[in-house]
Amino acid sequence: MVPDNEQENYELFRDALSSTLLQNIALDTPKERRRAKGRQKNDKRRDTVAEKTKGSRSENAEDNSAHNDAEDLAEFIDYLSSEIFPSLPSTLRNLSYANIQDDPSLSETYSVPLTLTDTENLLITLPPSVSESLSTYALIPNIDSLPNLLAPVLESYITTASTPPPLDRTSVAQASECELCGREHVGLSYHHLIPRSVHAKVLKRGWHKEWELSKVAWLCRACHSFVHKIESNESLAREWFTIERLAERDDVKKWVQWVGRVRWKAR
Repeated sequence: MVPDNEQENYELFRDALSSTLLQNIALDTPKERRRAKGRQKNDKRRDTVAEKTKGSRSENAEDNSAHNDAEDLAEFIDYLSSEIFPSLPSTLRNLSYANIQDDPSLSETYSVPLTLTDTENLLITLPPSVSESLSTYALIPNIDSLPNLLAPVLESYITTASTPPPLDRTSVAQASECELCGREHVGLSYHHLIPRSVHAKVLKRGWHKEWELSKVAWLCRACHSFVHKIESNESLAREWFTIERLAERDDVKKWVQWVGRVRWKAR
């Protein structure tokens, strides 16, 4: 089972694997598939996927069959992901932009494109069941070609996991509504999620990284004023530095429920 703290990256990896396998299956031509010799509990799933790769391309396939095929393929991809991801190095499973800022050597360790040697080293503890499953259904020509299949998967995952978080909106033209109360057609102003007046203290105390200081949220003037009334700038920086955290507060929930009803009539 994937730990909670790795779940987000697991889903990124599964998406990358899914993209590669779906492209390969779509371009593949029907081939004779052999029955897997892997673990018994996966035989049925693998057999179903084999039928998918052979039969789902038929123009006469019924809609419900196609739906079931898609579900079976999703299960197969999930199974492969659950086998591959936990076998990867811990630093790769937990790769993130924030971790790279803390340890710049990670950007060198996991630089893309990967060489064949890089890929083989990352897959050195991969369970044999993975290559057996992929080889059985001709998703790879042979077990030795597994690194060639998974290299673009790993590269896609690394690129996505290490990408900086999206920059907060920097112009009012890009904001359509207050991020707390959801009202449109009201004046908006940007709220520094980590107030500028405490930036020096924030860095000195190590509460946040320097790259996080520019995060802002677009709030209506009423919500902006309310946020600064309920907490000091230091408290906002330490505890309430995301919209999600603010929105979870009971006092904020009551406020936005009330102010959200105050909407201007169209002229």
